[in-house]
Amino acid sequence: MARHAARKNPMTTHGARRALLCAGLTVTAAGAVVGAGAVTASAAPAPDAGGGMGSPVQIATQALTASTTHALGPLKDLQLDPLANTGADPLDNAIGTQLADFKPVSTAALTGPITSGSSLSELPLVGTVVGVLPG
Repeated sequence: MARHAARKNPMTTHGARRALLCAGLTVTAAGAVVGAGAVTASAAPAPDAGGGMGSPVQIATQALTASTTHALGPLKDLQLDPLANTGADPLDNAIGTQLADFKPVSTAALTGPITSGSSLSELPLVGTVVGVLPG
């Protein structure tokens, strides 16, 4: 019997692999939904002193403020280049040129703050914009 006419194992066919992949993704998605529901249920705000929960707008505003404060605060102070101040930093190379009597032009002004280990809030132009964000 020729090899192409031999019976194939159903688990090695494309359809079976695809079915297993779909089943795995479905279980993963269901787990994510259940986990998100548990996190949402545990993050419910406590009632205020008046006995009520507050208006939905107040609850949404407080949740948005708290989540952005706690999420953006550490990101603003995170070092952008993890290899900064090391010998293996690929950004620590500046290219410069000078034509005739004109002022020399270099990339050091752009990459300098990043290669020195600055965070997002310490960058020259971006730092002032990031200062407006909560956190």
